Amino acid sequence: MTTRHLLLGNEALGLGAYVGGATVGTGYPGTPSTEILECFARNPGVYAEWSPNEKVALEVGLGAAQAGARTIVTMKHVGLNVAADPFFAAAYVGVKGGLVVVSADDPGMHSSQGEQDNRNYAKFAKVPLLEPSDSQECLDMMRLALELSEQFDIPVLLRTTGRISHSKSLVEVPETTSPRGSDVTPPRLSFTRRPEKYVMLPGYARQRRVSLEERLVRLREYAESTPLNRVEWGNSHLGIISGSIAYQYAREVFPQASHLKLGMSYPLPARLVLDFARHVDRLVIVEELDPFLEEQIRALPGLPAIPFHGKGVFPSIGELSSEVVARAAVAHGLIAADSVSAALCPEDPGRGGTTPPLQVPTLPPRPPLLCPGCGHRATFYVLRQLMRAAKDEGLVVTGDIGCYTLGALRPLQAMDTCTCMGASIGQAIGIEKAGAVNKVVAVIGDSTFYHSGITGLVDVVTSGAASTVVILDNSTTAMTGGNPNPGTGTGIAGRPARRIELETLCRGLGIQDVQVVDAYNIGEIDANVTRALASPEPSVIIVRAPCALQHRGPRPLVSRVEPERCTGCWTCLMTACPAIVREGGKAVILEERCTGCRVCNQVCTEEAILLLEREGAKP
Repeated sequence: MTTRHLLLGNEALGLGAYVGGATVGTGYPGTPSTEILECFARNPGVYAEWSPNEKVALEVGLGAAQAGARTIVTMKHVGLNVAADPFFAAAYVGVKGGLVVVSADDPGMHSSQGEQDNRNYAKFAKVPLLEPSDSQECLDMMRLALELSEQFDIPVLLRTTGRISHSKSLVEVPETTSPRGSDVTPPRLSFTRRPEKYVMLPGYARQRRVSLEERLVRLREYAESTPLNRVEWGNSHLGIISGSIAYQYAREVFPQASHLKLGMSYPLPARLVLDFARHVDRLVIVEELDPFLEEQIRALPGLPAIPFHGKGVFPSIGELSSEVVARAAVAHGLIAADSVSAALCPEDPGRGGTTPPLQVPTLPPRPPLLCPGCGHRATFYVLRQLMRAAKDEGLVVTGDIGCYTLGALRPLQAMDTCTCMGASIGQAIGIEKAGAVNKVVAVIGDSTFYHSGITGLVDVVTSGAASTVVILDNSTTAMTGGNPNPGTGTGIAGRPARRIELETLCRGLGIQDVQVVDAYNIGEIDANVTRALASPEPSVIIVRAPCALQHRGPRPLVSRVEPERCTGCWTCLMTACPAIVREGGKAVILEERCTGCRVCNQVCTEEAILLLEREGAKP
């Protein structure tokens, strides 16, 4: 029996893990992967956690799999960089229960500091790679990946992209064969001691290296016959090889062509590819980002001498779409302009017929902003004022990954670096140790600090640096949707969890000067940062207020501009609050957006912004 559901790709992956028998799920939230683990965690009889970072998530997942539990580990593409060490080792040691590592790539960098093609990780680590092209395949491939992992004693990399993760399509969902509710006793598992398999001393590691190659040979044979890789015959003039979301684009742009759809794209099914190539007149590889398939296919011995097109036609930077594929194909003569719909190639001047070009309205730019009432706003306002006052000495603010990265944008412009998770503290130390005359403040969020900032603070202590570290503590992982972290006091399912207190942790690491300040008190923030910068000792300032989006209670206060007092100096606009606008030469506060956070009241030099009781608020 099956039921039909309209699911996001991420929802289908989480559900596929459950119906595939997974009982453990770990990860670190990051767009576009976040919903996978959240969906999995809602099922009965499973254990799920947001780990401090992706490395820990994979290590926990590997331990669970070695004890016999089917396990998934989820992360975005840059998260696999953090987890690379255990990922490569897991290929050697193998598993007992199935282990699937999900990497959600972000072509086009919609919410990331860089784009990378994580298919390369599969080839580098010598593990099988599965790539779904819609929500149904997300569910089916997740189930199969768990089985493959156990069958071949190896972790499986399941790679998606943002379009697969966040697009919905109908899914046939099989009923689970056995209930796993909270009243059902889970099966007893046990870890079997096998040091020669799990303990990677050089002598054992050499044996597992040979085993890895043997498993890869068997996986290559499997790839040749699996239905994950299939040929859809059309005309023989054009043969298209693609996978993942690129397959959907290729089918739309080349509907009459023959298609080789690769759902298991590593190891490459060489015989299948060669046989397909021998039956077409021209070969075209459509893939997003790197020439991952193209390079392997071009290297195949026995490839027929037919025209071959890949990244010479389609871009290797940015996200593909049906329109991008169509325009590139027309420009390079792979298809005629009049065979492509106007919606796919609207601006082509050589189009035949009478179909008018598609008119796409030009939308005004919409820069991202910190939310109204955001607890980060006052800190960046203070830092910006200190940067201006520093002049020749030049205050430098090293930043990190999170909502607060928006502090780098106008009008705040109070962040000078942002490299990767947890890098702000190390970069601050480096600037200081290089002998720079600048004063330096490292800014990092609470979740990012738990992720990989703690080790940076350890280095502050042991290196003898005088670093000033500002931890913006809003008690959540806000950027990815308000997920819990080790300082929240709850787990992924909302149940209470032990909480790590930031100030206790920082003092335990050896920082004696640890201060906790109100995130909305500009004077208190200014005084503490100024004092810390003047001190030869390291310091941590925890700027604390709950995330404005997490606050669901009534907002009894509202700020309002007194027009007679407003001089139009626009100092209040320098806070970058979206509730403040200019109207008739005066500042005006949109009360439906205002949270009464008090920041604008404190920065107004004319005392023209009043803090009042909101109309209708209960006393």
